[in-house]
Amino acid sequence: MTKVALRSYALLPRQYDERKVLASTIDPWGRALWLICPDTRFPYKWAGRDVPAPTRLPFDALVVISDQGAIREQPLHKVAVDPGALDALPGGGFVVSGDEGPNARSGQIFGPDGRSRRRFPLGTHLTHLVADRRSGFWTGYADEGIYSDDRVSAQGLVRWDDRGNHAWAMRPPAPYHHVADINTINVSDTTVHATYWPAPVLVEMGTGGIRRIRRIPVSNPFGLAIRGDRLLLLAGDEPGSGTPARPDAVHRLRLTDDGAVVTARENLVFPNGDPVTRYARPVSRGPHVFLHSLRTLRQWWVLTAP
Repeated sequence: MTKVALRSYALLPRQYDERKVLASTIDPWGRALWLICPDTRFPYKWAGRDVPAPTRLPFDALVVISDQGAIREQPLHKVAVDPGALDALPGGGFVVSGDEGPNARSGQIFGPDGRSRRRFPLGTHLTHLVADRRSGFWTGYADEGIYSDDRVSAQGLVRWDDRGNHAWAMRPPAPYHHVADINTINVSDTTVHATYWPAPVLVEMGTGGIRRIRRIPVSNPFGLAIRGDRLLLLAGDEPGSGTPARPDAVHRLRLTDDGAVVTARENLVFPNGDPVTRYARPVSRGPHVFLHSLRTLRQWWVLTAP
């Protein structure tokens, strides 16, 4: 089987303490963001890394922004949640999400000046928070949230405007109406693609709702890149293929009117040839899948659909 290598994408400069990074992402403009808390504690280890948490709430944070290597800083004042995810919003603001239990005010919107504009319920067991350039942001949830008593998480996949107002929730028609876990969300300027469990389908959406649903031969992928009629899925399983699911599996597919066919299979490696065996949940945007390791939030890598 052939190999496909990740490319280095962004690196947190060494003058910043990577152990104090609470969340990181690649925003709609391709900039790398790191949210840093200056006063942290380390309540537990996970995947060999000391996991930081703010010593107190609220706290003042620093967002480090890398735009093709050019670095700037944006303070955020009075962050009132323990951030697990963030993204940049149209208009220059930011959205931050914590996880504080069902129906809690776990989301917070900040303006371009870094000051808090609003706190609101953003769901529990959030696994995807991805903004777009034009209208707002999208959130997706794990099964623990969908089957909890949380009103937002129960909707599975939700679109919000840039002020944190609920705009739309995905409700696929039968026979694909059972949404138990959102696997992937890919957000571009005008289109969002998502996969979910248990139905092995690719849903194409705009800001007004579902446009098309295609059945695909790969279930439970972890990352998704799309360019025209070419689809790239990271990890996942091909039922009936006899090939076990692996985190380094890359499936290349060609889209048809109502489905997709696998055209190639590859193994994902780092630039030095080492296998990619573990990573955090990727950020998927258009033809790119961005990912980082579990041990550090300092380095971002990218896999791009041809």
